Amino acid sequence: MNMTLKDKIIIVTGASKGIGAGIANELALAGATVLLCARNSDQLNAVKENIEKEGGIAYAFPLDITSVAEITRVFKTIFDQFGKIDVLINNAGLGFNHAALDVEESDWDAMMDVNLKGLFFCAQQAGKYMIEKGYGRIINMSSQASLVAIKDHAVYCASKGGVNALTKVLALEWADKGITVNGISPTFTYTPGTAERLDSPDYLAGVLQRIPVGKVAAIADITTAIRYLIGPNSGMVTGSNLVIDGGWTIQ
Repeated sequence: MNMTLKDKIIIVTGASKGIGAGIANELALAGATVLLCARNSDQLNAVKENIEKEGGIAYAFPLDITSVAEITRVFKTIFDQFGKIDVLINNAGLGFNHAALDVEESDWDAMMDVNLKGLFFCAQQAGKYMIEKGYGRIINMSSQASLVAIKDHAVYCASKGGVNALTKVLALEWADKGITVNGISPTFTYTPGTAERLDSPDYLAGVLQRIPVGKVAAIADITTAIRYLIGPNSGMVTGSNLVIDGGWTIQ
């Protein structure tokens, strides 16, 4: 996995914090030009500056993926500026707990707008420009929750199950266009945002009861999978969902 990503133009959505920021940082340090997309401009610029301090190349493009018009505008700006889009990492997502009887319409709409609608229209816009160039790699961030039921996560599980279905359909439609579309389904992943919970011994113990390998994922686990799926030896892999869950979903 020491291959360079030099000359690759990679969009990462949800890049202002957490897994998205970590992915962007590692891909930039591998040589890619990383285009950071998220709603919070200040957080985006902080990630950009951190990448640049470490010698990487990054650009910030504030984007609210719940707006199709905004997606269309930003992706066109990116294509016009860089001349291509090699890779889209569809990472932006929402996740919160609701017992099924407590879910309100606004809860459903908020999560579906980001996790499913926004993801689809980002893929659609990237796919349009990738087809024009005859090459592209799309990675949709799903979740172990797309494969198993998790209590109090009805809407989240439904949204991520939809991501898996979209991944297969887009892979099928674009397979002869030089584009692969794959998903990644991680388990609990240690980030600055999850540290408060995962640093709690009681909470962590409850999580690890479900993970046979006995640890949570690291951002490096996810980035390694991404680098394979966007690399030169993965052209035969499309429509797949790579599960990075330490065995959670095999039980």
